[in-house]
Amino acid sequence: MTQPTLVVSLPPHEASRVSVATIMWSVVIALIPALIAGFLTFGIRSLVVTLVAVAACVVTEHFVARVLLRVETTPVSDGSAVVTGMLLAFNVPAGIPLWQIIVGSVVAIGVAKMAFGGIGNNPFNPALIGRAFMLASFPVDMTTWPTPGAARLFSWSVDAVTGPTPLSLVKEGGADVIASGSLPGYWDLFVGTIGGCIGEASALAVLIGGVFLLARGFIVWQAPIFYLLGLAGVTGVFWLVDPAAYADPLYHLLAGGAMLGAWFMVTDMTTSPMSTKGKVVFAFAGGVLAAVIRLVGGFPEGVSYSILIMNAFVPVIDRHLKPRKFGYGGRS
Repeated sequence: MTQPTLVVSLPPHEASRVSVATIMWSVVIALIPALIAGFLTFGIRSLVVTLVAVAACVVTEHFVARVLLRVETTPVSDGSAVVTGMLLAFNVPAGIPLWQIIVGSVVAIGVAKMAFGGIGNNPFNPALIGRAFMLASFPVDMTTWPTPGAARLFSWSVDAVTGPTPLSLVKEGGADVIASGSLPGYWDLFVGTIGGCIGEASALAVLIGGVFLLARGFIVWQAPIFYLLGLAGVTGVFWLVDPAAYADPLYHLLAGGAMLGAWFMVTDMTTSPMSTKGKVVFAFAGGVLAAVIRLVGGFPEGVSYSILIMNAFVPVIDRHLKPRKFGYGGRS
């Protein structure tokens, strides 16, 4: 008797209610606490910068898709351009000139994303490419930090009084600043009463959004945790060797863009490895790079560049740490 032939179609074999749009709009929701914290810290100008960045990203994606690539359906409804706009805005000061954030948005979407074919094809995080371009093109405005208490909540101008960020205090002052005890306290760094980029105002707000994505199952815990472990490990070694000259690892975890990068950019699905083991290697190495840049590099902050550098290694990581094949019975 002839046995029936088993025909297996190409994957995927199971439909899911989770779509790209579901994930992207969930990320938007997860970013709202950080946006609120930015508003409470830097005033209404932070909301304006974010709205302009989002609008510029959406318009740029629509224009490139419909006019240059001539696709029939515009991809902006999936929410990825909104996420890019929010993340780019969160990586700039609230006092940035609006035309500059528009330029950065065009580069983020037009060059870093759509030039490679759109969502799922870009090798580098678009928001971080936009930030890197802006830092190279507008270094003065990108490093002019509004002081949180310098303006009223609904005041348009936030750049009348400026001050250093917590990381620049350590970078420029070194042992003198640490010995003086003038560094912001852990609570100030955690809840958001310090200067910096819009999305760096409150580590707590970023953490709330990250836990939301973790609870929805859209990110894995290994990526943010191992990034922070890599950062804490290297900064901890330097601190143990000379605590008078280096800030402790907890300070580095709460200051700057460490939390934002760990929970919202290291976890980016397109620009991170496919396997869990790959994500661990990617994240831990990124955290180590961020620490090295902060401690011995020329910039007080190293999160953006550490993630972009590791983005370039994703194909290599995927090649050597492939996910286990379906139905394979060996060890993973």
